[in-house]
Amino acid sequence: MNICFLMYPWEQIDPENDTSLALIHECVKRNHGVALCSPANLTIRNSVTNAFCTVIKRMEKVPSNLKTFYKKAELREDMLPLAGFDVLFMRANPPLDPIMLNFLDSVKDDVFIINSLQGLREANNKLYTAAFGDSHNNIIPATHVSKNKNYLVRMIKESKAEKMILKPLNGFGGSGVILIEKNAMSNIKSLLDFYITNADGSSNYVILQDYIEGADKGDVRILLLNGEPIGAMRRIPGSDDHRSNVSAGGSVARHQLSKEEKALCKQIGPKLVNDGLYFVGIDVIGGKLVEVNVMSPGGITYMNKVYKTKIQSRVIDFIESKVLDKLQAFDRRSRLRNEVENA
Repeated sequence: MNICFLMYPWEQIDPENDTSLALIHECVKRNHGVALCSPANLTIRNSVTNAFCTVIKRMEKVPSNLKTFYKKAELREDMLPLAGFDVLFMRANPPLDPIMLNFLDSVKDDVFIINSLQGLREANNKLYTAAFGDSHNNIIPATHVSKNKNYLVRMIKESKAEKMILKPLNGFGGSGVILIEKNAMSNIKSLLDFYITNADGSSNYVILQDYIEGADKGDVRILLLNGEPIGAMRRIPGSDDHRSNVSAGGSVARHQLSKEEKALCKQIGPKLVNDGLYFVGIDVIGGKLVEVNVMSPGGITYMNKVYKTKIQSRVIDFIESKVLDKLQAFDRRSRLRNEVENA
């Protein structure tokens, strides 16, 4: 199998904690061909979509340690046609680049793409949770999205919650997430001005969400593969930061899914699969869905450490099965066509 990871450059990888590196390492261990490409390196040559790729040379003995593998991996640069790969694994950081998807549209019928282009288009931002139709806020906290500052101020005043979460629509990794309180309303308009209005006069959408009790103790990151949970961890905020994202200084701990969390996964899993969103990370607080991460969900290395497991193995097993299904369907179609041709 040949697999191309569309992601950030090799030199930006955190060799100790990077989920993408764990997935790459598993592919190399299985002797699959592996290449990396950043979205900016997509190109078209003679009407064929190509990419300037960083190719990992095959290794006689693959180090078991991620940091050692990263250090010893030999790389070469090559321009390769994307349709020649069996799999394209989307691992680029948000926000989603629509031009990248336009390039990939030309190969979506030739290559298994995880996650699907249509799924990424629908779910790449924080509006996707609205698609689950939770009008009574049973699985999603009350959420408002707008550029209208007066409307957002009114929603804060009308909310029964004393605290709310404010964050940019296209943020990731905990960037820009702040806690606001009703007893500090004098600062709200200034904050909204900062978040919504750009220097060039353009504006941004922001999300205003009811604060969930217990959020100060952290959230739960759950990884789902083909609609089923395959790993979870509790993310605990640092002593001087309300955000639980590990990238923002949070720590991780073991976590067993609660009855409510299992029910949540069962409720949203079928839609994720139907949308071609096979590898997804969801963030949950108090049994409620806060975010769906579909571009480059992380957490594998941390979960592996606390559970002494190898989640990446299950992910690559799944990808191999999807590629095999695709090849078998192609072979079957070819045989049937030959029967008709020879009749």
